[in-house]
Amino acid sequence: MIFRGAATAAPERLEQERDFYRHLLEHSPEQEPTSFFQDSLAFLTELTGAAHGYLELFPADTAHPAHPWFAARGLSGGALEQVREIVSRGIVAQAISSGSTIVTPAAFLDPRFNSFASVAQHRMGAVLCTPIGNDPPLGVLYLYGHSKPAGFCEPDVALAELLARHLVPVAERLLAKGATPTEDSTREVRARLKASGIVGRSAALGRVLEQVAMVAGLDVSVLFTGESGTGKSQMARLLHDNSHRSPFPFVELNCAALPDTLLESELFGAAAGAHSTADRAYEGKVQAAERGTLLLDEVGELSLPAQAKLLQLLDTREYFPLGSNKRRKADVRIVAATNCDLRSAVKEHRFREDLFYRLNVLSIALPSLAERRDDIAELAEAFCRNACVRHSLPELRLSRNALRALEAAEWPGNVRQLLHVVEVGTIRAGSEGVHQAEVRHLFPESDEGTEGRTPAPESNLTFQAATRRFQAQFIRTVLEETNWNVPEAARRLDMARSHLYSLIRAFGLGRPQS
Repeated sequence: MIFRGAATAAPERLEQERDFYRHLLEHSPEQEPTSFFQDSLAFLTELTGAAHGYLELFPADTAHPAHPWFAARGLSGGALEQVREIVSRGIVAQAISSGSTIVTPAAFLDPRFNSFASVAQHRMGAVLCTPIGNDPPLGVLYLYGHSKPAGFCEPDVALAELLARHLVPVAERLLAKGATPTEDSTREVRARLKASGIVGRSAALGRVLEQVAMVAGLDVSVLFTGESGTGKSQMARLLHDNSHRSPFPFVELNCAALPDTLLESELFGAAAGAHSTADRAYEGKVQAAERGTLLLDEVGELSLPAQAKLLQLLDTREYFPLGSNKRRKADVRIVAATNCDLRSAVKEHRFREDLFYRLNVLSIALPSLAERRDDIAELAEAFCRNACVRHSLPELRLSRNALRALEAAEWPGNVRQLLHVVEVGTIRAGSEGVHQAEVRHLFPESDEGTEGRTPAPESNLTFQAATRRFQAQFIRTVLEETNWNVPEAARRLDMARSHLYSLIRAFGLGRPQS
């Protein structure tokens, strides 16, 4: 069928729209996607009376798609190359960054767009541009040129947006053919581990789980290293749960939480009268962990005398409770964790070299949250669910903007800090009776949602808020320097274009209107 565009009479327009809906219904996402895109673009271009139509998909995993997929209608040769050159700039960039449809009867007269070089150079008239999908957009649908001075009408916009929504599953399938999907790097090792409580699927987490799986069945000492808050205790428990000692106790002792005078008795126990508070004999952590696993967290904080006794335990598997001359046997696996550099401590004579080598039979380094950013959203959602259960709150979820803000933030306190931010944010949202936590619940000191107010002075900002403000300002500067050419900005920032789109939305950035 040949359509005659927006100039047709109302009954014929209704008939055309009916045929368009039938086309969408009859061509499911299971159809061969290339022909579906081309046919759909042809339908829409003729139905709306557009002089030209263009559709492009963006591979989400790279800032430099060498061969982006596109379809064109009413374009060829140099005209097609011009359109492909301006995609992701000017009007298109604004539609993508805002996630909303842009429509204007004459772009070169519109104060929002007439400062764009591409608009002025080509004296662009009527434009209708809508993104395909969100978070990040999968592509863009772009119509321009119209025989009527009024340009595209509201029904045209509705049809374009309808088609854009219908194209999302087809676009995902088409892009999957040429893009590397986000893989679960932990799937294979999880088949060999009981790790249901471990959240994430990044490659960095997968490497840690592989090491745990390798050593879990061996009765050797393991040293977990990594920054504070990376989950060393959780990994030590995972090690225990997957060992032959799992039916027996897992006991944890934080060596930094006790004064030196009590640490030895906490570790080895004490006989009655051994010190002023020992009114009766009591068992230490070694005895409590009999046949199981003992985790010595922050082991670098042990005093030198305590280190000597721990070394004796590791060498002989025997120990003396404080104030007792009765030797005891110990059947326990010793696992240690630290966030300090024990090698430097050895050089500075703060940690015994022989003990270091006894503890460091196998070392497993836990990645920081910055090294596993792919896991942030999944972790945050799990923390939100857990907070709802723990505090008896109605079921809440994190909004998309909240997740993007969490992914964009810096986490010097790693997973523990993320946990606390999400938990408190969930409580704030629950107290308001809303159904989802927003950025303002997670980062109440943020400037977001404070239009018209004076931004908080930097001296009053938390580290998180100051970092977010700097990131937003830096990204805005690069976008302005590249005239909002998103692929070029992503290249300069050395990040995937999909990540840049997420940050643009997370920070609420938009191109200033002239």
